[in-house]
Amino acid sequence: MRLVRFRHNFAPNGSARLGAVNGDSIVDLAASCPELPRTMPELLPLGTAEIEAQLANKELIAIALSDATLLAPIERPGKILGIGLNYRDHAAETGREPPAIQTWFVKQATAVNDPFGDIAFPKVSSALDYEVELVVVIGKRGRHVPVERAHEIIAGYCVGNDVSVRDWQRATPTMIMGKGFDTHAPFGPWIVTPDELGPLPDLRLRCFVNGEQRQNGRAGDMIFGIEAQIAHLTAAFTLEPGDIIFTGTPAGVGIAMSPPGFMKPGDIVRCEIDGIGAIQSKIVTETGEMVIG
Repeated sequence: MRLVRFRHNFAPNGSARLGAVNGDSIVDLAASCPELPRTMPELLPLGTAEIEAQLANKELIAIALSDATLLAPIERPGKILGIGLNYRDHAAETGREPPAIQTWFVKQATAVNDPFGDIAFPKVSSALDYEVELVVVIGKRGRHVPVERAHEIIAGYCVGNDVSVRDWQRATPTMIMGKGFDTHAPFGPWIVTPDELGPLPDLRLRCFVNGEQRQNGRAGDMIFGIEAQIAHLTAAFTLEPGDIIFTGTPAGVGIAMSPPGFMKPGDIVRCEIDGIGAIQSKIVTETGEMVIG
């Protein structure tokens, strides 16, 4: 199943809705089955089988995929967690040893961006970088979850771009400031449930800037696998439905190029993962407008 959050381009109120992608159309879940939850964090714990059971024998109301604007699958995740240097080739290109322990940072909820939304080029830096990543979406509460049971709390997977402002990232050991700028966490285009994917190690991750391929990695080359990540995180705190995890990026980032291949206004960055899909953004200069209240 491919679960999506979308807006009907021709609907009078244009409100966000939940859907299930079926070929070139989107089944409107609320219109087809009003009993289903209306937010993604409430829907995910049901799982594919229960959602399909509730849709069975219902008249499915669908719209063309081309008539929809795809939104971030989760509007405001409770947690956006990212692991650093989780591919050996990426650690090597930055001149660092592969980490012996997992290194984590957080991205802010206001960094969430739609899968085809514009990415803001910051007023305070020109070191804007891309990182294609496999994103894990949590579907059930989990605390002290062992590696062998970690799969039980995974609702599905997305394509993500862990956009990074490198000078701000390196200014503090936590990396939080450089990872959390507004619009710098686009992900989607939908949540692909585990039953739809083949073996995760075989998935290829690619990133293109203006059509030039910059990254081409394999999910199986992670230093710390997804199950190990979940076990590590839940040893400290509870993961909840709707939390998302950026699981690391392969080699090819802009900062490792000579000269650095940072993104600039007008650039188009595309991230794609086999079996999931692609997201794409245009880099636009932020207004720098003061906002209070």
